[in-house]
Amino acid sequence: MNQHAIQQRLEAFRLALSQADCQAGLVLTSDPHLSEYLPGYWQVREWLSGFTGSAGNLLVTQQAAALWADSRYWEQADAQLAGTGITLMRLGGGAPSMADWLAEQCSAGQLAVDGRTLSLSLWRRMDADLAARGWRLQVDFDGVSQAWHDRPALPASPVVEHELAWAIESREEKLGRVRDAMRAQGADWHLLSTLDDIAWLFNLRGSDVDYNPVFLAHALIGTDGQAQLFVDASRLGAGVADQLQCAGVQLRPYDQIAAAIAGLNGCGLLLDAASVVVDLARRVPESLPTIEAANPSRLFKACKLPAQQAHIRRAMEQDGAALCEFFAWFERECAAGAALTELTVDEVLTAARMRRPDFVSLSFPTIAGFNANGAMPHYRALPEAYADIKGNGLLLIDSGAQYLGGTTDITRVVPIGQPSDAQKRDFTLVLKGMIGLSRARFPKGVSGTALDVLARLPLWEQGLDYGHGTGHGVGYFLNVHEGPQSISWRAPVAVPLEAGMVTSNEPGLYRPGQWGIRIENLVLAVPAGETEFGDFLAFETLTLCPIDTRCIAMEFMREDELRWLDAYHAEVRQRLAPLLQGETLRWLEQRTQALLPD
Repeated sequence: MNQHAIQQRLEAFRLALSQADCQAGLVLTSDPHLSEYLPGYWQVREWLSGFTGSAGNLLVTQQAAALWADSRYWEQADAQLAGTGITLMRLGGGAPSMADWLAEQCSAGQLAVDGRTLSLSLWRRMDADLAARGWRLQVDFDGVSQAWHDRPALPASPVVEHELAWAIESREEKLGRVRDAMRAQGADWHLLSTLDDIAWLFNLRGSDVDYNPVFLAHALIGTDGQAQLFVDASRLGAGVADQLQCAGVQLRPYDQIAAAIAGLNGCGLLLDAASVVVDLARRVPESLPTIEAANPSRLFKACKLPAQQAHIRRAMEQDGAALCEFFAWFERECAAGAALTELTVDEVLTAARMRRPDFVSLSFPTIAGFNANGAMPHYRALPEAYADIKGNGLLLIDSGAQYLGGTTDITRVVPIGQPSDAQKRDFTLVLKGMIGLSRARFPKGVSGTALDVLARLPLWEQGLDYGHGTGHGVGYFLNVHEGPQSISWRAPVAVPLEAGMVTSNEPGLYRPGQWGIRIENLVLAVPAGETEFGDFLAFETLTLCPIDTRCIAMEFMREDELRWLDAYHAEVRQRLAPLLQGETLRWLEQRTQALLPD
């Protein structure tokens, strides 16, 4: 992005602040659905700052501007913010809070933020924090519309049925489960704005947001059999509107949600303060009590049904076959001295996945980082900035896909030329952590907060660590990042793991300017027996792709760890071999050879 253009945009934003009698403005990476990935219309922070990371918040005063980003994006943000006048604030690296920084810049005043992008829970915390410093929060503010002349339109892609053969559970059954939960809370109505919840609940899918098969919509669910879906009916595929009507779902235009909320009456409205923006929450009539609790659908969709689990296993087999096809090609090309780049990896791997049955799209932008680029956890090669793959080192590839029967996310690290002893040592420590978590058996009720140490312990013992969480929930042909569970000691809420939850297992280690390592499989929480101490759960590894043993420093591995790896590779070979042939099958057999004698 042209630095001069960013400076001009900031000046236009400052003018809008001045006209609104506000001394500062906050731009969140958010939209009215509080999504992680945003449609172009809502990529305001990126447009205003030039920083393209998927997370980060921008704070602007008349004299200064700063962007808060976590460790995944520090190197990227340093490069993209250079010369713009925006200072990077390193979250987790000693940076001041936004409130403290604001107090240093200005004595007091009004802070403007677009209430359509601010959750009710965050608004409350910010309002109290700012009030203690003499500031007021102004949430009726859109500071870019007049200056953003070529702002993209809101998406209007088709909305299609997720057929019952894949969804397994009908929308009537899902609505019934949600209504039972509403009645238990004493609510007549339930407001839903999170796109993955809506897509899951109504068995619909779209493509409004890159990589996530969702569509822009809101919903109001009533316990009396009413359900209103706020999405333009013209977007629905053939027959979908009739099927929704048969399920008691009324279609209303997307932009009528605020008016519909204002017209509600009854005993209570159930909403999740972390999942509804303050702009909509303020529309609730004073006569209608609000009942704040997590969206019931959040836990329901996190626990995949047995038939869905079977579909996920088949999607993993197809995804694993595509990966084997790619890696067999990649190793052949490397051996032949072909000119390869990080962009080549993305292109060829994506093409391999596209040839697999039931493929829909990628589940996130492919990360292919060679050596130093692999040290940036959310790096992405672009035509204007990428690395050639040559010499010696490590190539990190984090990729995934959306299939009609599941969502995949996998990271592998492969050697280029001859990796160093230090690189092998780092790889092995990360692998030991991944194996340790894979083998966990734990009582029902334990959260990922408690299990995180299993993945980090081999690194902690050497005084090493990584800045991101170890695991995130994964949707079922939905968002690749899905709550409510996670595996991280930093998680703000400890959510117990339950049978049917799919979670990533992805410890890492990053040496800025040198190399990065992350090894990732998806795991399924499954029952593991009952003892006199209660019910236990364990993890079934879902991802099927060899882990490159050429990167292992064998002296650091225990026998039980090697036996786990051999057993994993035996299963990978047994399940993928029927899908492969020729060169790819020979590659699979070579890369899954046992490390220990029988």
